[in-house]
Amino acid sequence: MLLMADSATLFLGADPDLAAVIARIGPCTLRGDNGQEPYDALLRAIAGQQLHGAAARKIFGRLCLLGAQESVDGPPPAPGRILSLSEERLRACGLSGNKILAMKGLAQARLDGLVPSRAEASVMTDEELIARLVTLRGIGRWTVEMLLMFTLNRPDVMPVDDFGVREGWRRIRKMDLPPKPKALKEETERFAPHRSTLAWYCWRVAEEGKKTAPNPLTS
Repeated sequence: MLLMADSATLFLGADPDLAAVIARIGPCTLRGDNGQEPYDALLRAIAGQQLHGAAARKIFGRLCLLGAQESVDGPPPAPGRILSLSEERLRACGLSGNKILAMKGLAQARLDGLVPSRAEASVMTDEELIARLVTLRGIGRWTVEMLLMFTLNRPDVMPVDDFGVREGWRRIRKMDLPPKPKALKEETERFAPHRSTLAWYCWRVAEEGKKTAPNPLTS
């Protein structure tokens, strides 16, 4: 389902600069619920770190072949399965040693209850989830913010450390340089509770004029 795009764009459109962006780009198509469990989404995020989209998808597909359905389109291996797999089998998927350690840590954290299910996450605030999950190896604030926006359907996330968001805001406000994260946080607080949609428009503005395909995660 669309992430409350209609009400959000109406709210954001009260700002003249954003109204011009919305008119040019069109309706927000941010989908905030990809149907994944947090564990699955974080496992995919670890697999794709520092890789382009096609390479990340290929590696994650190989990992999914080791799951119960043995299909590149199936779910990734369950936590117990990840823990039982040897480093050699995981490296054969194209994973580095650091990513293997991060995945095994994530798997153990899911078994220990540190990584919540979707149902458990639904009663936690954004900041509670961020504070809990950034304690895991290989999981930073930005990764959790993407989980919040694209898996858990949270409407008010502003990933101020994201270069694309900062660059988009620079262009929207016609600034000479992208704002620092702290400044961007302060400047966008007045757009709560619709900052996920605002971030989506910032990404789209940052991509305008580029010949490369949009980022598959943030599009």
